[in-house]
Amino acid sequence: MASDVQSLSATAAAEAIADGGLARGELFEHYRRRAAADKLNAFTWVADVEPAQVDGALSGVPLAVKDLFCTEGIPSQAGSKILAGYCPPYTATAVANLEAAGAVVLGKTNQDEFAMGSSNENSAFGPVLNPWDHSRVPGGSSGGSAAAVAAGLAPWALGTDTGGSIRQPAALCGIVGLKPTYGAVSRYGMIAFASSLDSAGPLTRDVADAALCYRHLVGRDGNDATSVVFPEPIETPTSERLDGITIAVPTALVEGEGIEPGVRQSFEASLETARSLGATIIDCEIPSARYALSAYYVIAPAEASSNLARFDGVRYGLRVEESNLDAMYTETRHDGFGAEVKRRILIGTYALSSGYYDAYYGRAQRVRTLVARELAAIFERADFIVTPTSPTVAFGLGDRIADPLSMYLSDLFTIPMSLAGTPAISIPSGLSEGLPVGLQICGPAFSENRILGAAHALEQAIGFDGSVTWGGAS
Repeated sequence: MASDVQSLSATAAAEAIADGGLARGELFEHYRRRAAADKLNAFTWVADVEPAQVDGALSGVPLAVKDLFCTEGIPSQAGSKILAGYCPPYTATAVANLEAAGAVVLGKTNQDEFAMGSSNENSAFGPVLNPWDHSRVPGGSSGGSAAAVAAGLAPWALGTDTGGSIRQPAALCGIVGLKPTYGAVSRYGMIAFASSLDSAGPLTRDVADAALCYRHLVGRDGNDATSVVFPEPIETPTSERLDGITIAVPTALVEGEGIEPGVRQSFEASLETARSLGATIIDCEIPSARYALSAYYVIAPAEASSNLARFDGVRYGLRVEESNLDAMYTETRHDGFGAEVKRRILIGTYALSSGYYDAYYGRAQRVRTLVARELAAIFERADFIVTPTSPTVAFGLGDRIADPLSMYLSDLFTIPMSLAGTPAISIPSGLSEGLPVGLQICGPAFSENRILGAAHALEQAIGFDGSVTWGGAS
């Protein structure tokens, strides 16, 4: 029976529970045992017993939750020593919405500290391993969530995406990851990194599961002034063709340096698959994309330097006792924050400082506006923009730690969509050297239904088999 349970998608599991063919407790205990035996360091906390739940569309389906989300009475540590053991008094809206639909929290997943990283090596709780190859990274910052789903330790998971932190680990682990339109999902209870960029979304085995999870995530929340009412219900994708669809490829971006040959080959094969399904492929240009990475790494650290000022040893989290207040502040932040977080705080503080604000932060915001305008112009003549999700497959643990620039380049294709606030999904497009490659599909704001439909059609045609990881040992 365990193998039968393991083969069920989250959607199929919810249907089996609703039909009475599968007991809620059996499903939860199956995944609880697998998560408790985690060999990937994907989890930072796993439930001891099945939590209480309500009846709903997701009744009994276990949910892995990135450690960036506050969960009442459950450790919520953001991958940081400064929050080690912290249990908040409330639950993030995104998690609460899924629980209200019947989902049950299985565990909290490891991540790059405060979501700052592209490899999940920046966690105070140690690196996460890629289930396809334990000597490689799973991607970041939602690496624990991606690895847990890819290895079959959870049927699906919740992650966050600031510059690519859902899409990039989804690509490197061979699963589906959806970054929503900015504001479509409440950020209330998400421990903030960069408030104008942070988004919450699902990591799942397939596109149908992503749609089911997302349906219960979207909506206006009075606790988040940036959240909005989603203009239409999220539908179950059934598309098998792409007739009448126009797909734009930013040629200069995808033909640039740094893209591995195997990734390029998989991407080109995906374009041919799209053509065979009836899509029209056109070229496009995003001239400001060359500056997007630099702009992001000014804007995000600037916002982080402000958001992380609250972690001072006074109100919650780590406190290093010292003889005076200034020393306590200094030593708490020195001991509590990791190297990458310190680096970004310093970059952000400098960019916002007197005399440099306009030269750095102001200019970066102008680049952001240009990127958004250029994407909007492309969407006037195309339904979607497609790129590889990551320029490389999963790289080796430790390979890029000493070279932050090469690490930041992992987000080359995902950052423009983050700056513009547009939705994008990553689906597996094949293998290169035995490791997964991701295909990114981006659309205009609130086009998630159309993105999910196109992703489903391509998913069915590509026929990627991820069971090599989730069907076997973790």
